[in-house]
Amino acid sequence: MENYLELLKQDIRFVEGLKACMNCGICTAICPAAEFYDYDPRKIVDTVQKGDNDDIEKLLKSETIWYCGECMSCKTRCPRGNTPALVVMSLRTLSQKLGFFTESEKGRQQFAIKRTVGENIFKYGYCVATYAVRPDMHREQGPVWQYILDNSRDIYERLGGKIDELGEGPLRKIPEDAKEELRKIFEITGGTELFETIEVHSKKKAAEMGLQFDDEGIDNEYFIMTFTSSEKKHTY
Repeated sequence: MENYLELLKQDIRFVEGLKACMNCGICTAICPAAEFYDYDPRKIVDTVQKGDNDDIEKLLKSETIWYCGECMSCKTRCPRGNTPALVVMSLRTLSQKLGFFTESEKGRQQFAIKRTVGENIFKYGYCVATYAVRPDMHREQGPVWQYILDNSRDIYERLGGKIDELGEGPLRKIPEDAKEELRKIFEITGGTELFETIEVHSKKKAAEMGLQFDDEGIDNEYFIMTFTSSEKKHTY
């Protein structure tokens, strides 16, 4: 078994985020996520600081590390200068690399995020492009998204904007050379490799669950499951 604490120490965010926790609980007291979720950043930092391999593995496979909103409120209040949110970031990345993220509902949703927001960056140059949103995937919005799709081009053009066209303004089409630059940034920083790792582990999990998995797109059983499932046991 690998030493998870040593692997975490290779992440600069972990090094910057954990100096010397005295378990005072101020991070939990200020944390917005802790108010609603079964989430306690104090316990996460305490678990990691103790260095017990089994306990860290449980954390890597848990729902817990996916509840943090990364608002950094914890950074502003810690008397020791720790940043639990950075510790959580490093835990999330390690969970993805080792494939442990597929063991929790919230973790499996990383696949849905990769196939939508992540790939949108390469397709459109935006994390979220209004014209790329499928209303049937966001029924909680009612008719709003469809209205936006039907009318946004006309509205933006009246305001001088260009939607999915080269030029200036919000939602303009991003030139291919700029998108190629984004791809290179992902390749150099390890983002592309991490995306591929998420795909590999998700495909393996889909096979374990007996769900259809396509190598691209969102019209497959595993994506739909990760996108829509909710155990409804995450909040108080």
